[in-house]
Amino acid sequence: MERLGVGRAMGQQRRHRGRAAAATAATAAAMGLMALTTGCVGGGAAASDDPAARDPAGTVRGAADSLMRAGSSKARTSMEMASGGTRVTVTGEGTYDFRRRLGRLDVVLPQDPAGSSAERRPPVTELMSDGDLYMKNRGAGVPADKWVHIETASLSDGNLVTGGATDPLVAAELLRGARRVTFVERTRVDGVDVAHYRGVADLARAARPASKEHGPALRAAAGKGFSRAGVPFDAYLDEEGRLRKVRHRFKVSNGTVASTTSLSGFGAPVDVTLPAGKDIFAGKIAER
Repeated sequence: MERLGVGRAMGQQRRHRGRAAAATAATAAAMGLMALTTGCVGGGAAASDDPAARDPAGTVRGAADSLMRAGSSKARTSMEMASGGTRVTVTGEGTYDFRRRLGRLDVVLPQDPAGSSAERRPPVTELMSDGDLYMKNRGAGVPADKWVHIETASLSDGNLVTGGATDPLVAAELLRGARRVTFVERTRVDGVDVAHYRGVADLARAARPASKEHGPALRAAAGKGFSRAGVPFDAYLDEEGRLRKVRHRFKVSNGTVASTTSLSGFGAPVDVTLPAGKDIFAGKIAER
């Protein structure tokens, strides 16, 4: 009788543990399903209640239009190129007029391909206008007082990385092709409250609604410049939907390139004068 009592108690304990384990498993499964349904990363149920999580793809795709409404801004760029064990970083700073599609960046290159911290070259001045690129202090056999004129649609990557800086408006127009977008979290960029989104930009999809000035360059990049798998990105938008920061990761033949564009000082004056025809270099550019 005593053994039967112990056995009965042990059986009840096993059944109780089984029911508890089943309940725990069911709860975990429900939480996992909720995370998949909301499409949020790291935010849980609280993040799903955030207005920024209601239409992440639509919000990100509208970033370029929000910049058009803003008019202009200051811009900082950073391009990190990694191949094998070598990492090179190119930085730029300037202003951009989104309505006129006109901007200027002073781009600083490392002294040598290994990214040495030794004395750097003079900054390369880059003027962006209606999808064209003008470069001064380009080197490679170009006289210091001459400009190089490049039609970005003629480049296989649409000049998304070739010039050492992604055109700020093109960086935003790339997001028109955003897919698989998730709201990550609320955070701050340069002291400003922003919503952080993550996704993949489809180049061909971005080219269709892009401006007529930048559409050809994006189509060139979609056709032969990069993988058709898309360009992963992290985008940070403020309360007015303006892009404060975006980081794209491009896969190239010999490694990866991470291009970051940061925008601030909306409404900043933009003073850009394009070079006269006589100041544009007509000779052959040496291989670098």
